[in-house]
Amino acid sequence: MGLKILTVDDSRAVRIIVKKAFRQFDCDLVEAANGVEGLAAASKENPDIILLDVTMPVMDGVEMLAKLKAEPLLKPIPVVMLTAEAGREMVLKIAKLGIRDYIVKPFKEDVLTDKVSRIIDLRPVGERSSKQKGLSDKCEILVVEDKPVIIEQIKKGIAHTPWNIHGATSSGEAIDFCQKQLPDLIIISLTLEDDAAATIFRLLRANVKTKYIPVFGLAVKTALQEQQQAQQLGFTSIVTKPIDYSELEAKIAKAINLDTSEKYFRFEEDYLLINFPEATNSNHINEVSSYLKPKISNAVDNGYNKVIFDVHALKNVNMPVIKLLVQVKQICRELTLSYSLVANDDVVMECQGFEESKDWVFYNSIEEAKQTPVAV
Repeated sequence: MGLKILTVDDSRAVRIIVKKAFRQFDCDLVEAANGVEGLAAASKENPDIILLDVTMPVMDGVEMLAKLKAEPLLKPIPVVMLTAEAGREMVLKIAKLGIRDYIVKPFKEDVLTDKVSRIIDLRPVGERSSKQKGLSDKCEILVVEDKPVIIEQIKKGIAHTPWNIHGATSSGEAIDFCQKQLPDLIIISLTLEDDAAATIFRLLRANVKTKYIPVFGLAVKTALQEQQQAQQLGFTSIVTKPIDYSELEAKIAKAINLDTSEKYFRFEEDYLLINFPEATNSNHINEVSSYLKPKISNAVDNGYNKVIFDVHALKNVNMPVIKLLVQVKQICRELTLSYSLVANDDVVMECQGFEESKDWVFYNSIEEAKQTPVAV
């Protein structure tokens, strides 16, 4: 799955410039002409970054950004604002809205690509590996941290994965490691002495062999200034302590472009089975959402005629889950696939409390759903 960039701008000329700027990179461009179209595209496409114009008809960029930040599934998507006003008041206004960066119009293509490359892992066409790694493949992760206990905690936190965690306690050790073996991802403590985190990052980006390795910054949750500086420098992502290992795994998988679909999607007999783990969170929902359209389309291409969505392991249901189920139903309807839901009684009762699920039919088991699919 390649990178996806959503550009939201009412100017067709600007959208053409954006498209031209990124044509040399391995990414897909999605376009929208106003905030309403932009929100719909963001929900459907789950882009890796959004380039958002401030002034637009129907719904402007400020209103769209506010709605993005109010949606749990869309909130994590980084946003770069495009503005025709360079005044201090406008810059301060949009900076407070939770954007990652801004660009003043008119802009040069290289300025745009440089800013975006500081946020997502842009690579020239043809440089990405032809074979995408999956969850069962080994990955090498380097943790640069002067406190060995933190390195050990990270090793234990993701010990259930096939990933190898390597530790380095200084910038010299980190650079030496990268010269001998290229890691798939690097996590650097932002509290290293003498601003060593920034130094290591610059050295990595200056070397052609390490230029595109994703780099995470590790910081205490309240160290907001350190996090902001790392983001401005171009760190791929920020990991906060205490570490949420489920969130860390999701960030790592996304950063190194791992195929995580096997956790949720499985082809069985003549149907595609989609299931949720018991402790489903926003990371799981985002992952499933990003794979839905290609996986269901693949099912059609390979002759499967039904989709069974298994949510019986869930302890409760919230609106993001309901929205995802609605998305599944819409895709199945577009592709004329039959669609069935498997759930326990508690989940059924909760679902019935949402207006969006009034007409849904539930089954108690996969076997029952297989025998009596509902055409949608």
